[in-house]
Parts: sequence; structure tokens; C-alpha cells
Amino acid sequence: MAELIFFSGTMDSGKSTLALQMDHNHRARGRGGVRFSCNDRAGDSTISSRLGLRADAVEVEEETDFWEEVVRRRTAGQRVDYLICDEAQFYSPGQVEQLARVVDEMDVDVFAFGITADFRTHLFPGSRRLIELADRVQVLQVEALCWCGRRATHNARTVDGVMVVEGDQVVVGDVEMSGEGSGSHGLEPVIEYETLCRRHYMRRVTAHGARLMAGGEASLPFDVDACLWQGTGGVQGTGNTNS
Repeated sequence: MAELIFFSGTMDSGKSTLALQMDHNHRARGRGGVRFSCNDRAGDSTISSRLGLRADAVEVEEETDFWEEVVRRRTAGQRVDYLICDEAQFYSPGQVEQLARVVDEMDVDVFAFGITADFRTHLFPGSRRLIELADRVQVLQVEALCWCGRRATHNARTVDGVMVVEGDQVVVGDVEMSGEGSGSHGLEPVIEYETLCRRHYMRRVTAHGARLMAGGEASLPFDVDACLWQGTGGVQGTGNTNS
């Protein structure tokens, strides 16, 4: 029987890689499917992985109706056994309900991939509805890591290297891997994302901020007083953590 499965994880946990791998595996067994994506960092109508994998996809727009998408293809004689739905956190709750209907009434498997919570730790509406309706919710086993080495559980947004917790829920950027803080240098603000453990998310300490607190030392400080970092682009107070 067909299923609606939601594969969730933080950024940089391999969701898009798994989506493309599953699509390959099903196609190799003679099944027909359709790839969908929304707001992929590589551009519209694309599923891309940071490992370099990429495939064309149907861009999910506000007016996209998954039921009609499947009906139209099947009416034209195209085989549709499954749907790959990447960046599913950006889908509307109504579109998630359409996916559930496709599973139940057309016997089409739906494999959805996305993050659950935004940079404010609030659930995306699409992810919330997927959790409520999915036959299974599977957390990816590949763990993204915080700069401190712990398992990353939260997605943080930075603007010019400074972590922010306010703003629009959907702003497309990329994962900042170096932790150096790019900075805009007078141009448009640079929006990036970084995965953090809960401890450093709550203290608002990114890799860039930790290095600033350490005075630019190469090694990451584990004993810094994170409360000194106020997210203003530098260290507040004396910086003496032993006083």
C-alpha cells in the first residue's frame, strides 16, 4: 500500500541527497515518478545536493495542486507511481493534504523531505501538517554538527555573520560552512544559515561569534562565557571569564 513518508532533519543532513537517491532507486526498478521542489538554493525547478548532485524538478508554486498534477500526467498516459517532494517545509498545509489524498485515493507513494523548524524554532506550516498526516516521520540518521562538535538540532540564520531571531520565515540563503562570517562590505546583506546545538542556539553563539570571543584564535573555545556575546558583532564587557 502507498504511504506518505516525511523525512526530516536539520540543514546539511543530506535530505536532498537522499531524495535524489530514492528517485534513482525507484526509477531503476521501472517505477515512474515526478520530482518536486520549492525554493531550492540552486534556483527554480531544481533539486540540488551540497555533494554536487542535481536533477530537474517541478517548481511548487502557491497555486500548485498535487492532485491535478497527478491526474494530468496519468490522463496523458504518463506512469506516476511515486512523488519526490523536496523542500516540503515550504508547501502549504492545503498542499500537504493534497499529497495525502494522492496517497489514499490514487495509491501513489509520496516521499517528502524537509526541515521541521525555522530559524526561530517555530514549525513551518507545511512541516506541521506533514507531521500530523504522514504515515511515518523518519529523522535522517546523518547528523549535522554544531561548531562545537555536538549534534546540531537547530537552524540558525545569520545576517552579515550575526545571528538573528526575527524576520520573515522564508528567506533563501545557504549554509555557512566556514564559520568566518562573510559580511556584506557595504553591499546587500549576506544571509546565511548555520546548524547549531541547542546550547549554542539558545546562547546565540555561532562559529564566527565564538572565534570573535576567543580573540581570533584558530581553535574553537569551549569554555568561553557565551553570555558576553550579545550578537552585536563583537564581545561585550572585559572578556575575562574567570572574574
